[in-house]
Parts: sequence; structure tokens; C-alpha cells
Amino acid sequence: MNISDQKILWEKLYKTTEAILCSAPGCHDFAHTLRVLKNARLLLKTEPGADAFTVEVAALLHDIARPDELVESGKCCHAKLGAQKAIQILREQGCNDEAFIQHVSDCVRTHRYRGKDAPVTLEAKIVYDADKLDSVGAIGIARAFHFAGRIGAAIHNTEETALNSESYSDQDSAYREYLVKLRHLHQKMLTKSGKILAEDRDIFMREFFDQLNKETFE
Repeated sequence: MNISDQKILWEKLYKTTEAILCSAPGCHDFAHTLRVLKNARLLLKTEPGADAFTVEVAALLHDIARPDELVESGKCCHAKLGAQKAIQILREQGCNDEAFIQHVSDCVRTHRYRGKDAPVTLEAKIVYDADKLDSVGAIGIARAFHFAGRIGAAIHNTEETALNSESYSDQDSAYREYLVKLRHLHQKMLTKSGKILAEDRDIFMREFFDQLNKETFE
């Protein structure tokens, strides 16, 4: 695709994605997608060799199946379904570069932390890291509390209670999300620059929950 074709396609995809996510909950809304896109562009500056347009399009489309997953309370995989939807959307919006379409789809399919398929290409690794960066640090904590509040979970609980509870339960607190997922993310980053950024944000999260435990239980 030439620059002109990329610009036209981007404008169509942007409007389509915004429409899909306009009514999504705050933890996975269009604002989240824009932050992931921002992170992806940041990583592109320090990860040479990646195809920028593939990364940007995949970052834009990475959560297009989140509304479906939320409706089913996590019973379907938004990454797997999103990969299928990405192919459909790209074709519907006039893209006929099948190699590009498949590459974007693969990036979407492998971006999930709990997914079974690991990112292989540099582009997929950047999209993965860009998404994870929005799950750590202050924004990660904010999103975790937003999700817990939306499903009616406890504002805080003990480590034992949190770890022995189920997702989408009344004990699926922000602390549970931290214990189960967020505190491990800095070790799971796939790019050098992503690791540096995530490690810095991890320190903030650890200090925050240490303070919350002191105020709550000591």
C-alpha cells in the first residue's frame, strides 16, 4: 500500500473502531485503545525494524471483540475472536493486501496476556507490550478498580481471599487483578524498551498496594 491508500484505510478503520467501542466500559473503551496506540508509537521509536503501519493498525483493532467478551463474562476469547473480526473489517474497508491483513490479524490474536498463542513477529511483540503497558502503573490500578466496581466486587480484600476467588465474582477486586496478573507483567514484556517502562510502573503498583494493605488491615 502506498501512503495515500494507508491514510484512507486508517481513517476508515479509526471511525469503525471508535463506533464499536464507543459504549464499551471504561477499562476497555476507545480511550484505552488510543493509549495502547500511543504506547505502540512510543515503542516503535526504540524498536527498529518493525513495520509501523502494521503495528498501528493492529493496536487500533486489538480490542474490537472486547464487547463480545464482556457480554459473555469472559467465556469467549476477545483476542481470538478479534483476529477474525480484524480480517473481516479490513476487507470490508477495501484492503486487499492479504499478507498485511493476516499479519494484523496475527498481532491481534497474540496480544492477550492469558492467550495461548505467543507473539512471534516484532510487530506482534510491540502490540503485546503496548497493551500491557496500559495495565501497569497508575493507569493499570485505575482500570483494575474500574472493572471491580463495574462488576460489584469488593473494594479490597486479603491476599488469601483474593487468590481463592473466581474472576467476575464479588471478590474479583483490583487487588486480585494485581496478584493474579499485574504484578507479573513487567517480567512478561517482550521488547527491551517495554521492559524498562513496565519495571518503573511496577514499583508504583507494589508501593500502592502495600500502602493499601497497611491502611486496611494493620
